[in-house]
Amino acid sequence: MNRLSRRHAEIRQMLHDHMSASVTDLAEWLGVSAETIRRDLRLMAERGEVLKMHGAAALPHAVGEAPFERRMRENAAGKRAIARRAAEAIADGDSVMLDTGTTTSYLARELLQKRGLTVVTNSSDIARTLSTVNGNKVHLAGGELQGDNGAAFGNSTIAFVQRFNVRHAIITAGALDPKTGVNDYNLAEAEFAATVLARGERRVVVTDHSKFGKTALVNVCGFATLDCLVTDARPPADLARALAAANVLVEIAAP
Repeated sequence: MNRLSRRHAEIRQMLHDHMSASVTDLAEWLGVSAETIRRDLRLMAERGEVLKMHGAAALPHAVGEAPFERRMRENAAGKRAIARRAAEAIADGDSVMLDTGTTTSYLARELLQKRGLTVVTNSSDIARTLSTVNGNKVHLAGGELQGDNGAAFGNSTIAFVQRFNVRHAIITAGALDPKTGVNDYNLAEAEFAATVLARGERRVVVTDHSKFGKTALVNVCGFATLDCLVTDARPPADLARALAAANVLVEIAAP
């Protein structure tokens, strides 16, 4: 691969990892001049490989991408590692309840290696991923679809999942606060997540380190409700103390 082709490949990878990037950032990352990057982007845009914006560039599919799809790309390596670690505790034939979220969507993809699962979820993405394969039984909760994530919420959704008792109840989180526990930004999502945890024998949160120490509007539960947190980095001291005081097992999945 010649130097030009190698640099173009590096530009594509950087845009894939960061969704978009400025000319200045690309120049600094690659150790070349801004004018060199501009020439590269002009050539790549002519080939349809990138979309040029004012002082920046993005991959064509990233423009107009839905918010959920963008979140799937954020810290993808960390979320995949979390998903792989969480999947290790789930055996063939187990029952699993999952709420909607990017990390649980990655977990669903890891569960394609399992057989004979019974899955309960409000996420159409998770249901599509796991239905009709490996003898799985998938129960998709109905209700009003909200937001961009293709998930159902509302009273009928909660009433549906309350009919099930599962081995593994697994949720994502919007924020992990040392003082208040697991929190979220949306009332409907928080209510559903709390219901999921109440139906599980083993109660797990899967979330990456970006949620550590954050606060959010709606409380899902205190840490005492949980059995396990699967994440991609060691929690800071105050959060670690709160989790330990609640006897929550913290599993670190390195990307």
